[in-house]
Amino acid sequence: MSDQSRSLPSTAALRGFEAAARHLSFTDAAAELGQTQGAVSHQIRELETRLGVKLFEREARGIALTESGRIYLPFARDSLACLRAGGNALKPQNDDHVLTVSCSPNFASKWLVPRLGEFIASHSDIDLRISAAPQHVTFDGDGIDLAVRHGDGNWPHLNVLRLCEEKLVPVCSPHLRPSVRHIGCANDLANYVLLHDRDRSAWAGWLEAVGADALDLNHGPVFSQSSLAIDAAIAGQGIALARTALADLDLGAGRLIRPLPDEVPAEFAYWIVCPKPNASRPKIRRFQQWLLSQPQPLSE
Repeated sequence: MSDQSRSLPSTAALRGFEAAARHLSFTDAAAELGQTQGAVSHQIRELETRLGVKLFEREARGIALTESGRIYLPFARDSLACLRAGGNALKPQNDDHVLTVSCSPNFASKWLVPRLGEFIASHSDIDLRISAAPQHVTFDGDGIDLAVRHGDGNWPHLNVLRLCEEKLVPVCSPHLRPSVRHIGCANDLANYVLLHDRDRSAWAGWLEAVGADALDLNHGPVFSQSSLAIDAAIAGQGIALARTALADLDLGAGRLIRPLPDEVPAEFAYWIVCPKPNASRPKIRRFQQWLLSQPQPLSE
């Protein structure tokens, strides 16, 4: 065996390194891979020996990537992605008509599902599967072809396209009482029930950004999903602070209105992601193109 062949790491070592780097935990990496922590530690040591560098360093709260580890990580991810793509290329291409898409429950219920009829009607040859889950998928043997993620778009090991930016806007039912005609500025929101998404910090940040007074935010129901807060607003239960991508269809249909024109840019956006080697597959490109053809969220 040549020296060059001996220097190549095993696939197991690459998988162990990538999982440990993603979780920053040998224990969590082992659980994901169905191995023992000792096995993952051995794989990392094997890889470090072959490369002649330290990939991780121990800190008070666990492990962290060294500078060498940060440099090597995208190459390890690309190598694993290429190996998976090669394996897929050898399989019978009888799954080209099946497209499995992952997204959050919020995006599925408020953005994707109401629009899907158009895609299904114009792409009848594609058997579409929607998997709604709050966690980001890894594309590592999970059967997912493409995902729509909410975040900052910084996933260098994936093919990433921005779907839409968002703004944070107050929304409510047009029939909310007392009449929304009495709302002249953000300070008038103190007279209404405010609906909260996960916690009460979003409203506090929005009020500060638009220059409003600090309101009493210790009241009003808290919902675990943004879509539930929006549905509560549609039902006339109060005023929700919604992301425009999720409220767009309800605003367009008149189920919601914006009692104030004030809006604040959201921290994150929606992105279309898939493994880089799969980005050119026809079924993925067709769904990407359809997603990108959809109108941007309404804005005042």
